Amino acid sequence: MPSTRTPLSQEALLIELEPVVATNLDRHLGLAKEWFPHEYVPWSDGRTFDGVLGGEAWSPADSTIPEAARTALIVNLLTEDNLPSYHRQIATLFGQDGAWGTWVHRWTAEEGRHGTAIRDYLTVTRAVDPVALERARMVHMSAGYSNQHDDEVLHSLAYVSFQELATRISHRNTGRATGDPLCEQLLARIAADENLHMVFYRNLLAAAFEFAPSQAMRAVADVVGDFQMPGNGIDGFARKSVQIALAGIYDLRQHRDDVVNPVLRQWDIWNVTGLDVDGELAREQLAEHLSELDVAATRFEEKRAAREARTAARSA
Repeated sequence: MPSTRTPLSQEALLIELEPVVATNLDRHLGLAKEWFPHEYVPWSDGRTFDGVLGGEAWSPADSTIPEAARTALIVNLLTEDNLPSYHRQIATLFGQDGAWGTWVHRWTAEEGRHGTAIRDYLTVTRAVDPVALERARMVHMSAGYSNQHDDEVLHSLAYVSFQELATRISHRNTGRATGDPLCEQLLARIAADENLHMVFYRNLLAAAFEFAPSQAMRAVADVVGDFQMPGNGIDGFARKSVQIALAGIYDLRQHRDDVVNPVLRQWDIWNVTGLDVDGELAREQLAEHLSELDVAATRFEEKRAAREARTAARSA
């Protein structure tokens, strides 16, 4: 018989999770490694740009990084740049006191390194047009950011559990796609941070499944059903996403098989008990979402293969 327990309020959820936050904060601090962005940037490769100091204007010929990898680097950096908006969201939702507050500030500090390091690398190596990059940053940050469930604790935890893993994979694959060992090393270092963040959030939602299984299931189903990366507000994001997917850096198959499914397995989602009617419905909807993702991923793979075949035939 389905459970009929009363849903917990947002405040009650925060209180229930506080000890779990404290435990996982200690775990995180014990595993996180101190690192310094300046150590990953080849400063001796840099030279002055045109403008106030009268250096050399940027040219596409300045970099040998493939176009799709440059696009991914720009998307990754612009996503990181919007950190003030993300901080505002989680500080408002989770609060700034106790273990929650300590985590909010620690997470923000760690994420801040990512944007610093990527921007310094791109500028020093002249991998992208710095004028276009700055204009894109201004547009993106001026728009701010909010997700579809920014006032709901469990939805937000579900979202970042998937999003942090997606970001980790995107960074690692972008590094490989650049063909530059220095960039790959930097993005691998950033990806290690993202993985620890993912584990932190994933553990919190795992705990929520113990005391609020139906609410947690509903949160997961809703998030998987309408998931969007935090960079979706970037100007031209849809076109950039297609380019990134065509290059195999991050596509629907990776999202389903390497992000969504592994996290769901960690939560043992199909064996969760104590669900009420809506919780059971949410699990059914989740299964449907996964089937739809599989179909969409297969369709994209077929189109990409056909496109590659046409390109190969033209160049033969």
